[in-house]
Amino acid sequence: MSKNMQREFASRDELVAYLREQFPEAARDNHISQIVGGRKAAEAALEKVDAAQYAKSRNFLTGAVTRLSPYIRYGVLSLAEIRDYVLQKVKHQDEATKLINELGWRDYWQRLYVKLGNGIWEDQEPYKTGYKVEEYQQKLPEDIAHGTSKHVCIDSFSRDLREIGYLHNHMRMWLAAYIVHWRRVRWQTGAKWFLEHLLDGDPASNNMSWQWVASTFSHKPYYFNRENLERYTEGVYCRQCPLYGSCDFEGSYKELEQRLFPKGEFSNNRGSQSWQRGKKGRGEGKSD
Repeated sequence: MSKNMQREFASRDELVAYLREQFPEAARDNHISQIVGGRKAAEAALEKVDAAQYAKSRNFLTGAVTRLSPYIRYGVLSLAEIRDYVLQKVKHQDEATKLINELGWRDYWQRLYVKLGNGIWEDQEPYKTGYKVEEYQQKLPEDIAHGTSKHVCIDSFSRDLREIGYLHNHMRMWLAAYIVHWRRVRWQTGAKWFLEHLLDGDPASNNMSWQWVASTFSHKPYYFNRENLERYTEGVYCRQCPLYGSCDFEGSYKELEQRLFPKGEFSNNRGSQSWQRGKKGRGEGKSD
């Protein structure tokens, strides 16, 4: 970066205007994230973290997620720093267990990245879905990319990804599952799309999470049903969806399993409790 570049600004709007002028080809569109960068903003976000509430509510869209991922992604905050801060703040160390466990998963993905390098773009294991690699398309469907699938939830996730550059971790899982399992698109395609837009997009956490959803880095695919999505979103999308009651996500897990994976290699006795055990076994909190 040039030493002659302006470094002091009267407002964020002035900063944005200056960056547009200096880097006209860098912006994809006119959307500006509300996430503020820098050490002060990172420290302010860290001070708001409530580990106990995080453990209880992190899977809900209105839950107490940390919003620290952009600062972790760019090295503004370290995993060890967050761990130490949280442990000092809680009354009982057990309250911090879930949050620290998720930091551990993030560290694990990074260590895998060091070992695998560009291999994180390769299937680590065969799909357990019953479909061959060549049966998955490589192009992202236009209706997903532009948010016109007519599923209010999926279209909203697509829009937020493109306009805000951030998605709640559960949104990422649902959107990834829809792309891979309902639309049968290779996980690499979806992973690249995410990295194009996510401000906290980290290749290690992103790719290995997509592989976990796809089943190329887990013993079975991750998928969801409408009941699951409605519960954790408190019905905010389902209430306004014209497809409610007849959407692609209707049915029990067993019914969806038979519909999506008629030749799947994993157990047919799934159910919501089996799904929960699988989720905990692999870990899901890569991007909170």
